Order: sequence, then C-alpha cells, then structure tokens
Amino acid sequence: MSGHEWCRVPVGLDARRWVTRGNCKFVLVIVHTVTSGQRLMEVVRLMESDLRIQVVFTSAPDVFSNGVKKFIEGLGVVWLPWQQALHESFDLAITASLGAVHEIRAPLIVMSHGARFNKLVPRQNGAGARGSRETYGLDAQRLVHDGVVVPSAIVLSHRADLVRLGRSCPEALPAAVVVGDPCFDRLSVNMARRPLYRRALAVRSHQKLVVVSSTWGSQSLFGRRSDLLSRLVAELPADEFRVVALFHPHVWFGHGIWQIRTWLADCQRRGLSVLPPEADWRAVLIAADWVIGDHGSATLYGAATGVPVMLAGFPAAEVDPESAPAELAALAPRITRRRPLRAQLARVAAEFQPDHHRRLAELVTSVPGRFDRNMRQLMYRLLDLRQPAVVPGATPIPVPFLVK
Repeated sequence: MSGHEWCRVPVGLDARRWVTRGNCKFVLVIVHTVTSGQRLMEVVRLMESDLRIQVVFTSAPDVFSNGVKKFIEGLGVVWLPWQQALHESFDLAITASLGAVHEIRAPLIVMSHGARFNKLVPRQNGAGARGSRETYGLDAQRLVHDGVVVPSAIVLSHRADLVRLGRSCPEALPAAVVVGDPCFDRLSVNMARRPLYRRALAVRSHQKLVVVSSTWGSQSLFGRRSDLLSRLVAELPADEFRVVALFHPHVWFGHGIWQIRTWLADCQRRGLSVLPPEADWRAVLIAADWVIGDHGSATLYGAATGVPVMLAGFPAAEVDPESAPAELAALAPRITRRRPLRAQLARVAAEFQPDHHRRLAELVTSVPGRFDRNMRQLMYRLLDLRQPAVVPGATPIPVPFLVK
C-alpha cells in the first residue's frame, strides 16, 4: 500500500491476461477508518465461497485514516490506490462512511459504522440550535451530490430510521432498505460463550467485570472523565473486581497506540486491563457485569446484552433526541464523583430493571437476527446474481485479548 503504483491484477489494463479466474463480478470495499473497516467485514463474509465474485479493497481519504493501512494489510486482500478505484468501474461498492464516495463508479451500498445513526450534524462555528440540526449520515449534505442521491441502497437497522430519513432527505427514501444490525445479531448468538470470554479476560469465578467504554471526541468519557479509570482501580478491590477499558478505534489511531498505552501505563500497573484496537470488543461486552460508558455505540450494545449500564456524562446536544442512545440516557444512572464507586455499582445492580434494557434492544434493530439474510439478498440483487443456496453461517465472536 505504499507509493502510487496501480494494481495490475485482478483489475487494471490487461488484467484478464493474468488472472486465474476470469469473468468475475467485482465488488469494491471502501474503507475510510478502522472502525468502518471492522463493520464492513461483517458484510464481506456474506460473499464467501462464491467463485463468481472478486472482492477488492481501497482506502478512502478520511481524517481518521491512521491505522487503515495496517488493518487492510492484515486481511490479505487486494488493495487498490484510491485514485485507481476512482478510475475503474465495479459491479458493486460497499462503504460505512460517505466521504468522497460520490466519485466511485458503481452501484453503492451505504451502511452505518455503528448502532444506527445517532449523532447530529456538527455545528458550523458553534452556530445552530439543536432542533434545527439533522441526523449525521441521514442528511442531504452527505447523501446527495449535484442534486443526485449518491447511494443505490442506504442500509438501515430500524424502521424508525425511515421516518428520520424522510424528514431530512426525502429524495433518498426510495434507496432505503431496513436490513438490521450485524453486531446486535452477533452479540445475541454468542451470549452462550460468556464463560469462555470471561476466562480469556482472566475474570475468576468470584469476580465481577466492569467494562469502561469510551467513544472518541472531547465530549467522550475519556475526553472528559479520564480520572474515572484511576478511581475504579483505586476503589474496587482487585480480588473482587476486574476493570477493562474499551476505547473507540478513533481514540487509538487519533492519538497513536503508543500514546494511549503511555497515558494508561500507571492505571495498568494498578490493575486496569485494556482491550487493544485489533481485538473484538463485542466479546468484552458479553463478558461484562456492568458497563460504564457514554454516548458511543458500544455503550448501547452493552445495554442490549442485558447488563446494568451507567453513564459517565452524556452530551445531549450532540445526540439525536429520537435516537436509541438518547433513550438510554433517559434510563441509565450517572456516575457521580461524590459517592464511592463500589456503592454506586451495588445500587445500580440492585435497582436494575431488565425490561428497560429489553426496550433498548428493540431500539437497536427492528429486524433482529435478519441482517445476514437481508444484506445478502440486497447485495446479490444489485450484483444481478442468483444467491447461492446456502447462507454462510455466523462465525463465533473471537476470544478477546488484552494489551500486554
């Protein structure tokens, strides 16, 4: 992925001379960030074993492109420079972000890189009332270019998103398809592996696991309440509790892996465990006894697994008031600096009402368990191919591992 050399096989001039299998449909996977790349791999696996399809990858320009090169190289896939991807034509392209994708020549599937579309479009120079701002990713600014809707298909997790899309960008409604949520489905079918994941995280039978989840940005848990990590390892007895920090990849790659490890070094020496960005975060949520988080998707997914959730701040002005995180914020108690953390955790566990979290799970997706089938049907329709008879089975969520 270095330099400016264009790929000559399996696409490019004279590529047919060199390929072993010809006449394939070409699918381009557009990776903007490590986060979007991880999400897109849930889609790519739905084409496995189909000898009629050649999948190639490209990395699109993005402010959070750090780490993408290593991520793609680790997959062992064919990578095209962005300029070559713009030059070629494809039978289908798939992305989980919208930057610059209007330049791609292919039917385009757009999906979210988290749990639904929850954040509001950022204010310009601090202007604009909350009520006047549209939902980021469902807004015309990103979905329409030169008066034309860019995506051929907009993948939604919930039927309620059709209403929001209809308000913010009605011309895009014909492209919307309610498909479901891949992470929610994977979490659901892997709940029985909870004991395995807890052993991998070195949680003993008599211990409780507290997962601290932070999204990125100045309003995130790590941006505003980084002291919470020190408090947790100081106040919770190590023989009774394990504390694992789970950071959004933008935190790691925005500041640098070395820097994050350096910032957390003292906490780690005192017992904090940290999930590296390449490990699968979903297994940690399944293993948790509590999740302490913010407005990020991981906190919402944690609530959907059915464990008590506490919030260490919530920037309501940045979140769509009709979104699932806003609903979570109305239910979840806040961590306070004024009371011992152990007492706060105990109280939340004692007052926990599972029915509330079942409602949150229903807000994550309106078609639970249907993502694979629905997404595969959509892709093959756009590829104009008959679907193979067998749907690839969902692979187990990998066993988690921690920063050493």
